Amino acid sequence: MSRGVFAFVVMVGCAQGASPGALSVAPPMPTASISVAAGAADGSDSAMPSVEAALDAEAPGDAAPAPEHADPVVEGESFIAQARMLFRVAACGAVGAVPSRFDADVVDRHCDDLGRAEDEYRQTWIDVATPVFDSLRPKDLPTVVVYPFGGGDLLSALATFPDATEVTTISLEPAGDVRPIETMGAARLQHELYVHRDHLKRLFLKAHSKTDNLRLESKTVLPGELVFDLVALAVHGYEPVALRYFRLRPEGTIAYLEPAEFEARAAASRGAFDHAELMFRRAGEPRAPVRVLRHIRFNLDDSHLKADPSLVAHLTSKGTVSAMTKAATHLLWDDHFSIIRGWLVDHIAWMVSDSTGIPPRIAGPAGFVQDTYGVFDGPALFGAPDARDSRDVRRLFATQPKRELAFRYGYPDRSGHAHMIVTRRP
Repeated sequence: MSRGVFAFVVMVGCAQGASPGALSVAPPMPTASISVAAGAADGSDSAMPSVEAALDAEAPGDAAPAPEHADPVVEGESFIAQARMLFRVAACGAVGAVPSRFDADVVDRHCDDLGRAEDEYRQTWIDVATPVFDSLRPKDLPTVVVYPFGGGDLLSALATFPDATEVTTISLEPAGDVRPIETMGAARLQHELYVHRDHLKRLFLKAHSKTDNLRLESKTVLPGELVFDLVALAVHGYEPVALRYFRLRPEGTIAYLEPAEFEARAAASRGAFDHAELMFRRAGEPRAPVRVLRHIRFNLDDSHLKADPSLVAHLTSKGTVSAMTKAATHLLWDDHFSIIRGWLVDHIAWMVSDSTGIPPRIAGPAGFVQDTYGVFDGPALFGAPDARDSRDVRRLFATQPKRELAFRYGYPDRSGHAHMIVTRRP
């Protein structure tokens, strides 16, 4: 199972009873240059358009629109124009008109369909989870959030920590190249919107697997992680104001990629699109405070963190943080991930997770209290759950008062129950 992709999944417990008709995937509109195969209702290859020959021949169209507000960062090469275009046509944020080279009707249908899925998600997850988090979060929490194994899951990060001023997500997936939206033709965009919309619905409904994600993302040109992040902005009422790519220096500081270095790295396939910084603020409020998402591509096992200490140095510079993780393939139970686990123990003030968070055998001796919510009969078999930690988490739930949980936060347990753990300083 995927470390990064599963960490993105918002497991919406109430969505199991949702009407499938309200969230049906609209197939791409056929054109003379695209053949649409009949068949698979699950979004498999046979249900997708065959686009390769005609799409590659399409000529570039409109240039990217200029951003409405000044970019708040002066270093590095800016990609805010492309980010705002992607925000408009893929994430359906209300920023400007649809570029004329695209079919506005196709974009409108995409946004209508995606909007229905987002409304369902708000009703069945955000509206249910928000009062719970509001009642649990201490008032003086750090507003800097670290989310290991987090993929592009800004969506639930902002739901869990609505006051966050800085969010760092870390996973195996790169942020991705935003530039193709600038020259993409209408038929290719139609195909891309279909694939990403299907993927997003699976994430909203938690009905997908790593195989599904890999298959869908392998067929996309638009950057999946950034699309998910931009959808999160649209859902939570934000808009992008800056996008840059960066690298980490050995001491952990950020070096934004200037045009010359960016082009050299992109040409040599040397990680130009691995790490991205997305700045955002409340939509339509130019004086609102700017917040920051940084997505970092990094393998969090001990061997990689020892070989390249830049990430640990970068995280340590943040001081005490709030944290979350979920659907993380039980990697924090694995002693091959002891460095990132140890970093969390040393630096978190408050952390929310499913069972894949810090195990009791580590949290207790480090002085943490762990509060349980929902029901836990044993771990779902994602990854290789450790029998010792499985027993400890079951005991943790069994020895505490039963606290109801009306939504899923990451994985269900092996019996399908929703559960959640808050790890905190006493």
